[in-house]
Amino acid sequence: MRKLLPATALPAALLGTLLATMPPALPAAAQVASQGGASQGSTSQGGAPEAPGVLTPAQRAEVVAVLRQALRDDPSILRDALAAMEVAAQRDREQASRAAIAANRDALLRDPESPVRGNPQGSVTVVEFFDARCGYCKSMQPAMDQLLRSNRNVRLVMKDLPILGPNSVLASRALLAAQRQGKYDALYDALLRLRTDPNEAVLRAEAERVGLDWARLRRDMDDPAIARRIENNLRLARNLGIEGTPALVIGDRLIPGAVDLATLEAAVAEASR
Repeated sequence: MRKLLPATALPAALLGTLLATMPPALPAAAQVASQGGASQGSTSQGGAPEAPGVLTPAQRAEVVAVLRQALRDDPSILRDALAAMEVAAQRDREQASRAAIAANRDALLRDPESPVRGNPQGSVTVVEFFDARCGYCKSMQPAMDQLLRSNRNVRLVMKDLPILGPNSVLASRALLAAQRQGKYDALYDALLRLRTDPNEAVLRAEAERVGLDWARLRRDMDDPAIARRIENNLRLARNLGIEGTPALVIGDRLIPGAVDLATLEAAVAEASR
């Protein structure tokens, strides 16, 4: 049977949360701990001043005993404390995410080079970070396409984020080069329908199939300006704390991972208010 960690090994945040769940009639030392530690100017048994917020060894032992007994009596206290910590951590992540979105709003919404799908004048902007080789991005594409068909007020800003290897970078370069020929959407649709790896031969076949000039496309793919755009997207993703694809920014929310049509519609409706 897995043993509970001794209270002395618990992180300070978890210790505080556990104490907050304890019954009101606590021993004196536990009350001190729940209030942040020893009072200002207290002294140890040897007479030396104790630093504010620090328990004496005797008080610490008393708190440990209280916690151990409480966990024996009701092990759900630990579960509830961990759940409370996760709620608090999620709240902190959301606050940090909103702050990051606000700090990077121009790069998200007003980059003149970013490809735009849907209605370029739409009143609600959705920003999608994607990798053309990402299976989850491919699985979400039908829902996103349906959203664009059903809601003419959505402006979809595309942020190519090649994180899955060299062929992802190759595909992103091809997409951004295709934009110069007015064929970004066509090549995007072709690549996200692919079930094979987009190596150069596959890219050429798909590019020619959708009417792109391959020789021009291949030259543009090597343009340093294309590489800089990709690097800018990678930097923006890091600033936002994005760790994978797909990732969406809708209003002041960061939504990681693939989502269904209902979730997209709800997020757009919230951002519209």
